[in-house]
Amino acid sequence: MTIPTRTLGQGGQAVGAIGLGCMGMSWAYGEPDDETSVAVIHRALDLGVTFLDTAQMYGPFANESLVGQGLRGRRDEAVLATKTGLVVGADKQISRDGRPEHVRDSLRESLSRLGTDRVDLYYLHRVDENVPLEETWAAMAECVADGSALRLGLSEVTVEQAELCHRIHPVAAIQSEMSLWTRGPLSDVLPWCAANGAALVPFSPLGRGFLTGAVSSGTFGAGDFRSRNPRFTDEAMVANQALVDEVRRIAATVGATPGQVALAWTLAQGQHVVPIPGTKRLSYLEENAAAAEVTLSAADLGALDALPAAVGERY
Repeated sequence: MTIPTRTLGQGGQAVGAIGLGCMGMSWAYGEPDDETSVAVIHRALDLGVTFLDTAQMYGPFANESLVGQGLRGRRDEAVLATKTGLVVGADKQISRDGRPEHVRDSLRESLSRLGTDRVDLYYLHRVDENVPLEETWAAMAECVADGSALRLGLSEVTVEQAELCHRIHPVAAIQSEMSLWTRGPLSDVLPWCAANGAALVPFSPLGRGFLTGAVSSGTFGAGDFRSRNPRFTDEAMVANQALVDEVRRIAATVGATPGQVALAWTLAQGQHVVPIPGTKRLSYLEENAAAAEVTLSAADLGALDALPAAVGERY
């Protein structure tokens, strides 16, 4: 099986319609297993899941090194994205750093960990409100000029912020959380991307695993941040069960898994949409990749669109 491709923004590279979020291999979702994760990366490339997403802060730093290990000898088969602008301190607190010198220096450090001379997509992970966004973005554009980044993206931004950046240097992609239980980008960011030739890259398209129907409050191990997430309290999970029940119903009618239906709904939001479900398990990788072949009817999509909003804040 080789999955269909989509274009990563107007004039961009062809990537598998389903990407791979690598964060959970090293951070936030329990204990890492580097050997298995490298095998997942290799299998992803074999399947045509070529768009790999990492970031400096995941670990911190460990995930970029892991992805670099997974791509050793296969770098040219992947379209590689990393991010700058978030820093994890010695106290484990996360802060924002959009200073021009930081975004330039951090890319050099990222390239060293990744074992490559360029990244295909360099994101600003979060906007630093203490630094003018145009200064941050101009410094990132310098990375394109020197060849260390091929294209630039933004993560979790407003349309106004995207517009500001796009006037300085083209925005190739915007990464936002988007799924059946996080639909905010549908009203503004999604159409902005379509109108401006940018890809929309949904992270957590499976609702951090909830939409697969396989998650309960007792499934979280040590180090899994969902145990502290408002949408994963017992009360919220009971309230949100209606979403999973409808996804399961449709999955049974189309001969797919609930997770594949959730991904197929995300893909149906536009040809410029490239979701990046994260996993560190081979079986889930293969299931996610197969979602690119699942077709939902207009009735199925309408039923999913009509689902209620999720109970609980995202963070």
